[in-house]
Amino acid sequence: MDTSDELLQRATPSAFLTPDGVICSLNAAMAAALGRPREQSVGHGFVDLLSEDQRISAESLLVHGATTKMVAMRVLEFPGTGTASAACLLEARPVTDHASGERLVWLHSLDAEHDLGGLLIPFQLAAKDAGLGLWMCSPDEHQLESLGGAPALAALFPQPSVPLSEMISRVHPDDRSDVQRLVRPSAAQSPWIRARFLTEDGDRRVLAGQTRRVQLGYGGPERVFAVVRDDTQSEAHRQKMLAEVSAERQRADGITAFSSALFTAATEQELQQVVLARLAAAVGGCGALFAVVDDGRLRVSSDAGIPLWEAGALHGLSLDEDRPLPCVIRTGQAQFFPNHEEFVRRWMHDDGRPRPRPVPGTALSITPLSPPDDPPLGAWVVTYDSEHSPSSEKLAFTTALAELAGQALRRIRLQQAHVELSTAVQQSMLPTLPEHLPGLQIAARYQPSRDGLDIGGDWYDAFFLPDGAVALEIGDAQGHDVDAAVFMGQVRSTMRAIAANEPEPGTVLARTNELLVAMDAPRFASCIMLHVDPQDGQVIGTSAGHVPLLHARDDGSHTIRALPGGPVLGIVPDSEYPEETFTLEEGTALVMVTDGVVEGPSLTLEAGLERAGALAGRALQDRLDVEATADRILGAVAAVDHLDDVAVLVIRRA
Repeated sequence: MDTSDELLQRATPSAFLTPDGVICSLNAAMAAALGRPREQSVGHGFVDLLSEDQRISAESLLVHGATTKMVAMRVLEFPGTGTASAACLLEARPVTDHASGERLVWLHSLDAEHDLGGLLIPFQLAAKDAGLGLWMCSPDEHQLESLGGAPALAALFPQPSVPLSEMISRVHPDDRSDVQRLVRPSAAQSPWIRARFLTEDGDRRVLAGQTRRVQLGYGGPERVFAVVRDDTQSEAHRQKMLAEVSAERQRADGITAFSSALFTAATEQELQQVVLARLAAAVGGCGALFAVVDDGRLRVSSDAGIPLWEAGALHGLSLDEDRPLPCVIRTGQAQFFPNHEEFVRRWMHDDGRPRPRPVPGTALSITPLSPPDDPPLGAWVVTYDSEHSPSSEKLAFTTALAELAGQALRRIRLQQAHVELSTAVQQSMLPTLPEHLPGLQIAARYQPSRDGLDIGGDWYDAFFLPDGAVALEIGDAQGHDVDAAVFMGQVRSTMRAIAANEPEPGTVLARTNELLVAMDAPRFASCIMLHVDPQDGQVIGTSAGHVPLLHARDDGSHTIRALPGGPVLGIVPDSEYPEETFTLEEGTALVMVTDGVVEGPSLTLEAGLERAGALAGRALQDRLDVEATADRILGAVAAVDHLDDVAVLVIRRA
């Protein structure tokens, strides 16, 4: 046996290891194969410097070399220092160090130049065990050579060698650039890349491949090895799952949007639109019909998925009719018909009424809007374009949606009743303006809150005083409910009663405030009161925390007049309300408003007053009467974006 120094002088990888596999010494070729400097290799376990998938083979090789006198050989793959790993045939044999007498294992690479195929056997076995196909690519020769592996995958290319161009031509055009990069990798190993592939038999497959650059033997030729797995079934399953998840997400989004739209519907018309636009899609149907009960009869509407003549035959039916839709509404029990024939068998009678046309293979569901113990509200009908029987979960879900619609309908009708009551109360509390005011023209407007759900506290009033003057008021009681309206009526009546004996505006407001404070009224009110002499146009005015007065002229100009006064009524005891006296010239007008006219989220009070004053000035300049002037000011309220009720009082001296 050569000396250890001579053995390490070889050009191929060579190393001496202790029996337990620790490197004692190695040559430059072995250090290069291990991919680390020589000084960082000595003292380390040889197996530890290899990739994880090579360690079992390396341990077996070293055990044989250390414990037997026989020569042991095995192909191992070294990491290398470049862009390719190195597959080498290694020999391990026991040796004795001449200097120390220590038993060692000599591990060195053998020349496999004349049998490169032997280096491929471990790759072939590993691919077969993993259920993968194995190919070797020679990019310079533009050929793809089959090395076997799993038989089913090896059969993708029956020929042992295939031109790369032919293989790439079978790849889906959108995936070809990825496959071309795969067979010409720039790194030692590529990521897994998936591509759609057409076999010689016309079978479409989804294949996933990974390539590695491998040097066959130390200093030998480089080749690209490709392992391929068939992902056709898993991809189909993945696509199916993605489709199901996407469909479920869309259904959930649709249901969420449907429920949200039901909650936000403010009128029966809006509720009808929500149901007809969204219902069929939300429950997987193809048509929808919506029926509500009005005075014991059905009011029916439908989308385009149900024939118009069928919907028309149901419109106006009595709730007492012995037919499916009225029966479901009366009993509160849903009915499902798995096909049209079943519907006809159970419900169609020879009574002269129109019969639905037979539509084979269609299903029908009728779901009430209210449960059995509640007053009947209506129902909806959903048609399906295929015969099926829904699960109990789906039926329960449809019932829950219908009950949500029923709750929305009850809420809307309750709100409508509230609106009608509010409107009636508001209208009953609006005063009647004097028909004849010598020397004065007067017009008033009142508009409830934009939502139309609350009774407002805004008011105006105009009446004759004992001294022949005219009293004008506008005010705003705190709150937006029946109590606010009652409080507003109390304030207005109190001011009228006091003014009959004490006509000065400041006195009227002071006495009214004392009475409200003494009553410990739970609310307060702002107010402006004017004392107008029709003969000479003299105006005496004061304010209880109300928005300023507007003075408009027939030349189009205007001024904002902030009257003196005191706090709002009903809060601060012993309050005084100073007065201001000025003249209302002929042809000019005073405009009294509540804050909803001139202030809101989109408009400041100052800007709102300027706009209302400008509108009034232009109206006078255009020679509009007081009625048209009041309409013009009220018409601009929408731009204020205020939810409050509003009042306008216009007084012009003729």
